[in-house]
Amino acid sequence: MWNSGSGKRSKGRNSSGHRPPTIDESAAAKMFQEIAEESDPSVAGMEGICNLCEKLDLNAEEDIRVLVLLWKLGSKEKPAQISKQEWMSGCNKLQVDSIDKFQSILPSLDIGFLDRTEFKEFYKFCFKFNLEGTHRTLDKDMIVALMRMVLTGRIAADRLDTFCTFLENQKSYTRITLDQWASFLDFCYECEDLSTYDESTSAWPVLIDEYVDYMEEQQNKK
Repeated sequence: MWNSGSGKRSKGRNSSGHRPPTIDESAAAKMFQEIAEESDPSVAGMEGICNLCEKLDLNAEEDIRVLVLLWKLGSKEKPAQISKQEWMSGCNKLQVDSIDKFQSILPSLDIGFLDRTEFKEFYKFCFKFNLEGTHRTLDKDMIVALMRMVLTGRIAADRLDTFCTFLENQKSYTRITLDQWASFLDFCYECEDLSTYDESTSAWPVLIDEYVDYMEEQQNKK
């Protein structure tokens, strides 16, 4: 809010004149301490994340809201973990500092609330978070499981099912890159009707070309 006559913005207040809500950072830090790794207290790995999920009554392996929460908290420095700095920043952003407050935001973690731009960012995060060690690709079985978890309800069910079946039957692809992962979602948005697909002018990864060929073969068998 601007102070009349001074031309300066008063610090720490919003347009209504009230200070923005704050969290109990010591409480948030204590929560992190409870899930942090013993060998490195500045990081919470999958064991700690799973412990948090138990307290929130979330299935760490199957509930998509776990990934949405980690994405919103700002986990991005390294796969399969969240740093204390990311945690504290995320808690301030989400205004959470207790299990009760975390539970209160669970309904807002439904991916249906994400617009297309947000979802594309989240979709890429899902790939990066699940990387292991120095690998820059994911095993296709992991890809299929992730796609079924993340894309259900966001793209046509038939497209999701046929692409997953295509991947499962593919012997030439054992691992998938981030570019292939991201391109599939863009492809679903931009090419709803496969009959309009022109491989000669396509700029999609070869994986997409081969999926379209696979679908044509399946159609010809009918």
